[in-house]
Amino acid sequence: MNNSETHFLGVDVGGTHLKIGLVDKNGNILDFQKEDTTPFRDHAEGFGQAFISGLDKYFKKYPQVEKVGIGLPGLISKDRTTPLEIPAIPSLNNFNLKQGLEKAYPDKEFFLENDAAAAAIGEFYYGKDDPSDNFLFITMGTGIGSAMVLDGEVFKGSRGNALEMGHMLSSGSARLETLIGRKGILSILERMIAAYPEKAGRLKGAELGTHLLVDTAKEGNEVSLMVFQEVGIILGEAIVSTVRILDVTEVYFGGGISAGLEFMMPSMERTIRQYLTNYYNKDLRLKKATLENNAGTLGAAALCFMGSGL
Repeated sequence: MNNSETHFLGVDVGGTHLKIGLVDKNGNILDFQKEDTTPFRDHAEGFGQAFISGLDKYFKKYPQVEKVGIGLPGLISKDRTTPLEIPAIPSLNNFNLKQGLEKAYPDKEFFLENDAAAAAIGEFYYGKDDPSDNFLFITMGTGIGSAMVLDGEVFKGSRGNALEMGHMLSSGSARLETLIGRKGILSILERMIAAYPEKAGRLKGAELGTHLLVDTAKEGNEVSLMVFQEVGIILGEAIVSTVRILDVTEVYFGGGISAGLEFMMPSMERTIRQYLTNYYNKDLRLKKATLENNAGTLGAAALCFMGSGL
């Protein structure tokens, strides 16, 4: 098979679903499947063994695949073989997933990575904005994930799990993820509705969610815009600390809540510019990631480039 025909399998592992894509070397998703993880979590042999067995049908469906990238939602060993702390799937903790996969499928190569780091690598290889070799990547969704691409590779830190910005302490010693992960943002929204009911519009009495928050912000809803303003300040403060430590000049934002980036950007950028000196500010660029809903799958597939000589 020549290189132009190379296909990868990208597997984005989540607590509730697997997202599996057949991806070519240019970042085109040729086929896509989404699987409920309940049967894996309930399996008698545990999630790990069920996951390994579950890939068999995809290898039969896509016999041309030789390399598989897998993004995992949590901490992973530095040698990228073993999930260590996967809060959404605790039965995976300390299970040598790579060894199990290689034993079951000796003709395949497997590349494991934290899901935020995988999304960053996806942006690096497949992104439409041609990122540099050094950038910070922040995902905003159920939680806050982050990764640093340093000289074209994931910065792992001394033990393999650097850049957990979601667990930085922020206002009142709360974790950043607690404050502005999905639940935190909805808590801010509830507080704002209670404080400014006359400005809440159709938010009053509605079933609150982040899609509604973004939609109403686009409509000019004052409460929604105030929520994003507060989120921007909190995230901006965290970015100030991170930029000071990493001396990075590009920051990309992905994840579902980044759909509201335009509304949090003014307060976030104002906060960042206020607390950084000219040395940092003059070259700093804040950008929305370009892979959007496909970031997890494409990021997992892009892991196949790492160290594979492609």
